Amino acid sequence: MSARELVVLGTASQVPTRHRNHNGYLLRWDGEGILFDPGEGTQRQMLRAGVAAHDLNRICVTHFHGDHSLGLAGVIQRVNLDRVPHEVTAHYPRSGQKFFDRLRYATAYRETVEIGQAPVAGEGGVLATTGGYRLEARKLSHPVESYGYLLVEPDGRRMLPELLAAHGIKGPDVGRLQRKGSLGSVTLDDVSELRRGQRFAFVMDTRLCEGVHALAEGCDMLVIESTFLDEDLQLAADHGHLTAGQAGAVAREAGVRHLVLTHFSQRYSDPAEFERQARAAGYEGELTVAYDLLRVPVPKRR
Repeated sequence: MSARELVVLGTASQVPTRHRNHNGYLLRWDGEGILFDPGEGTQRQMLRAGVAAHDLNRICVTHFHGDHSLGLAGVIQRVNLDRVPHEVTAHYPRSGQKFFDRLRYATAYRETVEIGQAPVAGEGGVLATTGGYRLEARKLSHPVESYGYLLVEPDGRRMLPELLAAHGIKGPDVGRLQRKGSLGSVTLDDVSELRRGQRFAFVMDTRLCEGVHALAEGCDMLVIESTFLDEDLQLAADHGHLTAGQAGAVAREAGVRHLVLTHFSQRYSDPAEFERQARAAGYEGELTVAYDLLRVPVPKRR
């Protein structure tokens, strides 16, 4: 299996800082690359992280605030400049079509690559289905229309050597059984168990809402905003954001295996406090407080 990892390109909320770029996150998934929320400076951060335009297959924008989308112009132009040999598909709120068009054609350049457009509307739903994953979106709660994204790997089967041996199945017969579903009187269920597909969710600017919980449920990795600390809970609600404690509680309730906190307000100087508050909310799984250019492996299958 190819590497599955999150490459963090930027983690700042609203404005970049000396140490944090605007948002940007690349998910590597079995040879495909999905770029989430390319804020200003994403093209340069890609260079620093060793991410090429050729690595991109999809671009997913949660909403059209500048810290999540101003880098779209440069990324799309770089895709065309480098003559990426495959189509790149963009997903974004349909209500922001005028913003997408303005960013796509912000300046003159030569178009050499097909940029597919598959915007999201309503409550969201399934956006794409490939052999390796299903991409979904759910509506969130923010002052402008915002969506979170969910990547779901199809369930598979895990072959159990002891049961294969007990039924005398070995060598090429194992492959035949996997392809056909049975071999003589032996079925796939007799010698294997369900292997649940992995789930990855990306949740940015939002208050607590049904969409947040739906996206997080059962995830192997949840990348989620924690703009504010808990003492600023009312400020978070007023501006359509989450606190570290709320993010931790969501992950705890959803059974998330690896929680990645990001999108931090520049008002705070101690990143460790975000982890402390997420832990205080009862989350006991793996937890990462993101910083720029960090690489985070997706947890191995259960």
